Amino acid sequence: MLNRYKKANEKIAMGLLSFMPNEKDLKKLQQTIKEYEQNADWQLYLWKEEDDFVGIIGIIKHSDTVAEVQHISVNPSYRKQGIGKKMMKKVQEIYKNAEVRPNEHIASFFEKCEAHNKTDNETIS
Repeated sequence: MLNRYKKANEKIAMGLLSFMPNEKDLKKLQQTIKEYEQNADWQLYLWKEEDDFVGIIGIIKHSDTVAEVQHISVNPSYRKQGIGKKMMKKVQEIYKNAEVRPNEHIASFFEKCEAHNKTDNETIS
């Protein structure tokens, strides 16, 4: 289940974001969290499986028609279970009137999710 970030989850969010290659530095990570807390166009969501937050996805809303996924990370213990794909699908539902596109850091993962979703849709039809 996708949950909007709250200050009470700051340490969990920082831990999950720290798995991103460009968020390894503590000062950079603190700046990123601060931006999500203060900038209304930056939205951060945590993914919960049972009782644990295991994934995180961050969006920058550039306009009513464009939303950019700038962060996506899953706890290594929960990888290869489709959680990243589930997060992407939920974000696309939340921003259904906008083009949801990746930044350069997550473009390859985003493309895998898109290909997987198309395969799922073809199987269903």
